[in-house]
Amino acid sequence: MTGSESLVGRRTVLKGLGLGVAATATMPAQAATVAPSEGGEIWSNEYWTKKGDIPLWMFRKRIGAPKPGEPARPVVFFVHGSSVTSRVFDLNVPGKGEYSAMNEFARHGFDCWTMDHENYGKSGRSSGNSDIASGVEDLRGAVELIVRETGQQKVHFVGESSGALRAGAYAMVAPERVDRLVFAAFTYKGEGSPTLTKRAEQLDYFRAHNMRKRDRDMIRSIATRDKPGTSDPAVMEVLADAEMQFGDQIPTGTYLDMTANLPVVHPEKVLAPVLLVRGEYDGIATVADLEEFYNKLPNGDRQFVILPGTAHSVTLAINRQLFWHVTRAFLTMPPPIAT
Repeated sequence: MTGSESLVGRRTVLKGLGLGVAATATMPAQAATVAPSEGGEIWSNEYWTKKGDIPLWMFRKRIGAPKPGEPARPVVFFVHGSSVTSRVFDLNVPGKGEYSAMNEFARHGFDCWTMDHENYGKSGRSSGNSDIASGVEDLRGAVELIVRETGQQKVHFVGESSGALRAGAYAMVAPERVDRLVFAAFTYKGEGSPTLTKRAEQLDYFRAHNMRKRDRDMIRSIATRDKPGTSDPAVMEVLADAEMQFGDQIPTGTYLDMTANLPVVHPEKVLAPVLLVRGEYDGIATVADLEEFYNKLPNGDRQFVILPGTAHSVTLAINRQLFWHVTRAFLTMPPPIAT
């Protein structure tokens, strides 16, 4: 998109890349081919699905409105984390350049989707705590709607923080719907994590309450708790503006899972290709924690990338274009040829 993308080749640390498959194996081709857009307006639309009686809000962006008979485009589904809604993937920050991952990937030929999970954003409210298992059920309904709307049978997932846990847990139970997985700011067992150690001090509260306070200072802390300067404070103010319209309460379920119930994603059960993305300064998981997960993944098509100058929030980082670059490269990998 800009000249700064050329920095990725020099600065990104590629921890591993496995492309080997058994001699008798045949890797399926991806569901559709990415065709970078040559201009055109970004089209968007809202959708609703349901989980029981709970309405769930979904949002879609791509270049141009869908047309009958046109070639299918690869679908990428962005899964939000514990303390924010899907706005984190579609933020408009005047004067600061592009911050919408959905815009970025739409311009590169993807059909981009996201959703607000139960008890978040525009989606319905319930008495539950919206834990990882609840998020999996949200994704079930969302993906089936996407299949009907696009004709695609498989979907790429990009999840950040507990959104990566949601995507991973979904991949374990619905492998037939998963193409490629990008786990950003992921945690496996959480061992040695300063963020989770601090968060665990409130474990009794998370067990006893289904909602927690989420004010502007909490939103600001997403960008400052690990390494101030890795995200623009002005961007976090725009994020806070977008988030506070939905109130100052947010579910505790994913916090409870991340402090008391890890691991919730078991690598042996994740069959799809996986890209693990860690910010250099991210306190949610150590390199050793992620390496253990990476080494247990059964699919040889996997990568582990560490992004320099980046902390927990890779989506809204100053170096967000590094994240866009490695993610786009992974999602457009040609299928390996068995030898």
